[in-house]
Amino acid sequence: MKSTRARIAIPVVILGGGPCGLACAHELQRLGHRDWVLLEAAQTVGGLGSSVVDEAGFTWDLGGHVVFSTMKSFDALLDELFAPHDLLRHERSSFVRHSEQWVPYPFQQHLHHLPVAQAQKCLDDLAMAQARGPASSGTDFGVWLEATYGPALVKEFFAPYNHKIWATALSEMSSSWIAERVAPADTSAPRRRVASGTTSTSRWGPNSQFAFPASGGTGAIWKRLASRLRGDVRTGQAVLRIDEAAKTLLTSDGSTLSYGSLVATGALDQLVAMTAGAPAHVRQAATTLKHTTVAMVGLGYKSPTTDRRSWLYFPGREAPFYRATNFSRYAPANVPHSDPSRYSAWMTETSLPAGTLLDEAALVEECDTALRHCGLVPDGAQRVSGHLELIPYAYPVPTTGRDTALDRIQPWLESHEIYSRGRFGTWRYEIGNMDHAVTMGQDIARRLVHGTAERIYTAPRPAAREAVHGR
Repeated sequence: MKSTRARIAIPVVILGGGPCGLACAHELQRLGHRDWVLLEAAQTVGGLGSSVVDEAGFTWDLGGHVVFSTMKSFDALLDELFAPHDLLRHERSSFVRHSEQWVPYPFQQHLHHLPVAQAQKCLDDLAMAQARGPASSGTDFGVWLEATYGPALVKEFFAPYNHKIWATALSEMSSSWIAERVAPADTSAPRRRVASGTTSTSRWGPNSQFAFPASGGTGAIWKRLASRLRGDVRTGQAVLRIDEAAKTLLTSDGSTLSYGSLVATGALDQLVAMTAGAPAHVRQAATTLKHTTVAMVGLGYKSPTTDRRSWLYFPGREAPFYRATNFSRYAPANVPHSDPSRYSAWMTETSLPAGTLLDEAALVEECDTALRHCGLVPDGAQRVSGHLELIPYAYPVPTTGRDTALDRIQPWLESHEIYSRGRFGTWRYEIGNMDHAVTMGQDIARRLVHGTAERIYTAPRPAAREAVHGR
């Protein structure tokens, strides 16, 4: 049966109410462009930045998020949304679990915590790697790691941890994404520490200091941003089909909307699949894109929060998760009655290949057992919450074929005024943080209104004419 709903002409339609989509709508509004609509398939805004409150009263994020940025426009947005007392400020305290010990992060800068012979082997291999020079361009991630750090360090930390977080063979991953994501190596300081046994207070990385909302979890950011929007925001509205030739889309309630420009912030492979006229080579390229699923298991205890650390990495087999976040340390409001003197909360993240069948109850028990085994939770502590959230699209994997696929997909979409942005819209993990997503949303709004260049997203160029036109 054909829908009897009227077709509505709207110049800009935004798909997705996560950080990127909300920032795009907010920027359009700031620029005085009111003729837009935002469609979000879920019942609430926030996307991957959402937060939930479980039945026991614990707040959980959908994975580990902290607020940090080097982008002034993102900082300005936070200043607009939050009074100073509404954001709690923290200094990162992060460690790696290795051989039943805690090694400060970054691991490669704190080798003096390892047995002397083991640390010396890592340093010797590291020195040899640096003497040989960097890996050639285009090498896979596994080759890059060994060329950069040497076999010993790769064996001790980098290989097991990255296998665990990416659920992908390192040989299948590109090294082009690394940039700020992997800490640098310097043999001089680690050698001095191994020789003297002294420690350090390394502050490498942009998240060495971070903020977190005083209440509501990370999701509070996006709820506040959505509350500032005066345009048409529709939740519970999934898009089923896009006709790029007619510039229309069909929504789950049977509406047909017309658009001038379409800003899509969801998963790129799903966008291509629902676009009617996508040519075969674009569809085939989209099927090669790989992503992980993450099971967030939040564990709440009737036990005081005494650990002062922020988050911990687990490369080994002693835990199913790759990271555990001391969530009651982030904000007292993350636990019932805002009382960390009575409650503690640990948020764990376990990575899975997409489509994995999961025994959720068993995973909750495994995570609880691992936290107790590692001494993070007292043996006698009463567990009062075991909450699991499955995030089907968690990390876009930077595979060796990713950039080639993007070179085929993105130019064709843009030739039809479909702009795919955000973590999964670009499928580029290296620009997948919240501040990146917000910047991309702001930038595409400015580009559509004023034609200005985007700051962090650079559209790939097709290798040949048929990559755009599908001929």
